[in-house]
Amino acid sequence: MVREALLYERLPGSRVQCHVCQWRCVINPGRTGVCRVRENRDGTLYTLNYGEVSSVAADPIEKKPLFHFYPGSTAFSVGGWGCNFHCLHCQNWEIACTGMPVGSRYLSPEEQVRLAKHHHCDGIAWTYNEPAVWFEYTLDCAKLARERGLYTAYVTNGFMTPEALDTIGPWLDAWRVDLKGFSSELYARLAHIHDWRGILEVAVRARRSWNMHVEVVTNIIPGWNDDDEQLRGIAGWIAADLGELTPWHVTRFFPMHRLQSAAATPAAAIQHAIDIGHAAGLKFVYSGNVRGQGEDTVCYSCGRTLIRRVGYNTEVLALRGSACGHCGVELNVRGVKVASAGRREGGTDAPPPERSHP
Repeated sequence: MVREALLYERLPGSRVQCHVCQWRCVINPGRTGVCRVRENRDGTLYTLNYGEVSSVAADPIEKKPLFHFYPGSTAFSVGGWGCNFHCLHCQNWEIACTGMPVGSRYLSPEEQVRLAKHHHCDGIAWTYNEPAVWFEYTLDCAKLARERGLYTAYVTNGFMTPEALDTIGPWLDAWRVDLKGFSSELYARLAHIHDWRGILEVAVRARRSWNMHVEVVTNIIPGWNDDDEQLRGIAGWIAADLGELTPWHVTRFFPMHRLQSAAATPAAAIQHAIDIGHAAGLKFVYSGNVRGQGEDTVCYSCGRTLIRRVGYNTEVLALRGSACGHCGVELNVRGVKVASAGRREGGTDAPPPERSHP
């Protein structure tokens, strides 16, 4: 559905400038921005993808991955079309590296919230492609979700502008952000992004200004972002700017999209990244796409297992609010739903488990 966009300004010559993401595209009449789903029509910016969905699933929240946010809960996960990045390794390139297809399915905000409730979901996550390019729609959905007692989460590349974050901030609970590396060269090569440090600033703003729960994911790609300088940069920044209790997920890369010739990440590289995270002072560094390894939440003080995870089956063993149920130390866990939860492996009608995010 076509709707007039938010957060843009009109410029001379019927041009417009979009202020939803950090590209801040200046768009000529009849053209779209980098995301391919925001179009200038005679000096008015329109979003072409309002409510147009590509994927819908009732997923474990751990699939995002979010490990310290309502552990054991189910998120109604919704994806749209388009992206403001063009990553060589994009897992969901069929829906991200495209504009609006003909015959897409429309799902109103009211119907999205109704379906989340109908499928006994605890919240809504906008995921699979970059939710910022769906800004107007996710904003309307987030407001309704909050009214109905559902949590809300963005699974994002983090390239949103501060003013867009501040607009949706009152209704957004979690910010699960990709940090692909820690250098301009890496971001330029892998995602065609040159000014990447705004991602860090917005993540900090989400945490400090809006009290969002923040978790960081880095997909470790051999020969690209697995060097010590970048990994130490990421881990050090998380510890210093987001806090040592912020979870960092280091996930195994599998050949995908335009990196079909690259090698899958060896297990030793994942463990090396975990070691770097711990050396930087991070208390919770998790491995991803390595089934059965490095996924449990273990208290950094008393050493006991507090949340056990096998695949997407999650069992909360010993939490007391956001603290360890044994020794009482703070763990930075948001929204524990129940004292003990066994949960089936979830997800239908969706892309494969998320490995590399927007």
